Amino acid sequence: MTQFRAPGSEPGQWSGLGHLERDLVLTDEDFAKIRQLIYQRAGIVLAEHKREMVYSRLAKRLRHHGLTRFSDYLERLARQPDSREWEAFTNALTTNLTAFFREMHHFPLLAEHISKVRGPVRIWSAAASTGEEPYSIAMTLHEVLGARANDARVVATDIDTEALARARAGVYPIEQVRKLDDERVRRFFHKGRGQHEGLARVRPELTSMVEFQHMNLLAPQWPIKGPFDAIFCRNVMIYFDKQTQARILERFAPLLKPDGLLFAGHSENFSYISKVFRLRGQTVYTLA
Repeated sequence: MTQFRAPGSEPGQWSGLGHLERDLVLTDEDFAKIRQLIYQRAGIVLAEHKREMVYSRLAKRLRHHGLTRFSDYLERLARQPDSREWEAFTNALTTNLTAFFREMHHFPLLAEHISKVRGPVRIWSAAASTGEEPYSIAMTLHEVLGARANDARVVATDIDTEALARARAGVYPIEQVRKLDDERVRRFFHKGRGQHEGLARVRPELTSMVEFQHMNLLAPQWPIKGPFDAIFCRNVMIYFDKQTQARILERFAPLLKPDGLLFAGHSENFSYISKVFRLRGQTVYTLA
C-alpha cells in the first residue's frame, strides 16, 4: 500500500486513511517496482489491492535493516543481485495457506489411482508450503500400499525456504493435527510432552518418505526428474498469469506418467489454458 502520512506528504504518496498512519514510506513507484520484481522472480501477479499486504510483509525486512523507505530497500536489492535478501523478499510475498487433507475429495482419487500401480510410487507436491500436503499424500500412500509404502517417494518443492524449513521439521500445533481422525493422529504423529506440550511431530515413517527441495517453478531448469504417478499443483497457479500457467503445464507433461493424474486447486481451471491436459473431473486432469 502507499505510505499513509499526515497532510503535507510528499507528492506521489497517499496521505491519510482515517486515523491510520504508517512509519515507513511506500510510494506508488515503489509498489509498482515490487510488483514487477516478484513477477520476474516468482511469476506472482500482485493486484493493486495488495498494497496493504506488501507493506505489512516487507515492513519487517525494512526494519531488520534499519530502513524507513521502501525505495532504499529496493536499491539495496538492486545493488546486491546475489544477496540472500532476495530469498527473504520472495519468502515475504509468498502466501502459505494449507492444511492436512485440504480439498479432501482429491485423496480418495489418489488412493484409487495408486492402488493400481505395480512398481514404486512417486508423487510430486509442487507447492509443498509448510508440509501438510506432502505429509497428507504420504499418509495416503501408507494406508493404501501397506509395506509397499517403504518404496514410495513424495518429492515436495516450494519457493519459500522458511516454509520448507518448517515442513522438514514436521512439527505442528496439536489443534491443527486434531482435525484429523483419531486413527491417523495415533498412527502418524507423536504428541509433544513437557516443553513440547501443545505440539505434534510427524513420525519418522512419514518423514523418511518425503524429500523436500527448494525450487522455483519459473526456473529454467528444474532439479527433479520424472516420471511421477501424480503431480499436485494446487492453489499456486492462481498467482500466475495465463501465459505462465500454460508454460508450467507444458513442462509438467513430460514428467507425468501416461496415465498419471494432475491435481489442481478448487478455484483453478486449466481446460482453457493448455491443450496438454484434459479435465477428468473435480479439478483432476490427465494427459490429453
